[in-house]
Formats: sequence, C-alpha cells, structure tokens
Amino acid sequence: MSDSSPRRLPRGRSALSPEEVERIQRSRLCAAMAEVMAEKGYVATSVADVLQRSGVSRQSFYQVFDSKLDCFMAAFDVARDLLVQHLLEMIGAGEDGRPATDGAADGAADGAAGGAGAAGGPMDRFEQGFTAYLEALAIELPYTRLFLIEVYAAGPEAIRRRADLQNMITDVLADLLGARDEAGRFTCRMIVAATSTLVTNAVADNDLEALRAVGPPLVRNVRTLWEAGAFGQRPVPDASS
Repeated sequence: MSDSSPRRLPRGRSALSPEEVERIQRSRLCAAMAEVMAEKGYVATSVADVLQRSGVSRQSFYQVFDSKLDCFMAAFDVARDLLVQHLLEMIGAGEDGRPATDGAADGAADGAAGGAGAAGGPMDRFEQGFTAYLEALAIELPYTRLFLIEVYAAGPEAIRRRADLQNMITDVLADLLGARDEAGRFTCRMIVAATSTLVTNAVADNDLEALRAVGPPLVRNVRTLWEAGAFGQRPVPDASS
C-alpha cells in the first residue's frame, strides 16, 4: 500500500470534527477491504474481517456503510482515484487533468508529430504513460486486485464502474496518441482491453516482476500499430526501409 494509509483515531475524546472522524474511518475501512480481499477474495471476505483489519467498530462501520458491498464500491472508487492520480502525476498531466501533449496531438493527427519514437513524440509519451500505468498498478496492488479481479464477484454495478474506468483510460490513451476518429479510438480500446487481460494473471499471483514485464512487448506492438496508421494518423514510414 502507499504511504498515505489512513491513520488510526486517537483513543479517548478527540478534538476532530464528526466529519473528519467519518472520513478517517471511511479511509481505514476502504483500505482494509482492499487488503483483506487481496488475501481472501470478495466472497470469503466478511464485514468482521474488515473490522478486524481496520480497527473500526461494527457500530461505526454501519454509520458509514450500509453493507459489505457498499464498502466495496467505496473502495473501488478509492482504487480508481489512486490509479488516476498516480498515472496523471507520472505522465505530467496539465491543470485540466489531461496529458500535457504540447500540441502534439494535432501533429499526430496530421502525420507531423515526428514519427514513432521521436523525442517527445506520441510514442515516447505512450511508453512513458504505459510504464506509469504499470507502476501505478504495482504501487497500489491490493486496490489493483480489487478492480481487476474481485470486481466480477461484486455484481453488475461494480462491473459497470470498471467499464467506466476502462473508458477513462481509453480517453487518456487517445489523448496521448492523438486518436481522433472512431477507428483510432477502437484501436485504443483494444489496447486497454488487451492490457487488462495481460496484467490480470500477474496481479492474481502478486508478481510485480511479471506485471512490469508486460510493458516492453506491448509497447513494441503499439509502435507497429502506430507505424501502420492505426490511430487515425497517416502511416509513418519505417525508418529501416
């Protein structure tokens, strides 16, 4: 887990406001939900397990959440926010939360971004962003397992939120590569779906080395797609030809 794990409340009377107490308890419960599920899975995780791990009382749990599923959905939202935060920090997002492309998306669409692998070009930004994505998954591994694996056991609403998260990642990828038409965005969706499949086994095994090893071969294949014009830009000539 990251260093931002929620702190325990002090024993006895606290000077914290009720809202701050609830915020801390919610954070502890979400973190505990992710950690216990990483060990036991969603189905085998009970409210009692979450309470034991978090140090929060049952009464306090039900003041914050209606059920185990409610706690799971809150933990999923935390997982999403952590992933987005890590990803945008690592790729240097602008103030609007979108990748800082310095106008290169326009160049990509016109085939004038300097080609695959150009310094500061779309493929360089993709490689940086994809490496950042894998690193974000590794940093928050319990939460990663939550939205990649345990989400399917939590039901339709959880699966819908996972689809929303994948759509958000697709948008980030499309911005990085300047994909403007439907064919380009479909290519981005394929990459996001393939990535999810490729990293899931590594996450299930808690294998950070295998997780990070997904990067180089996937980047090579995306470069091939870029050179073929699969993102809506004109095909980039192979420099070796």
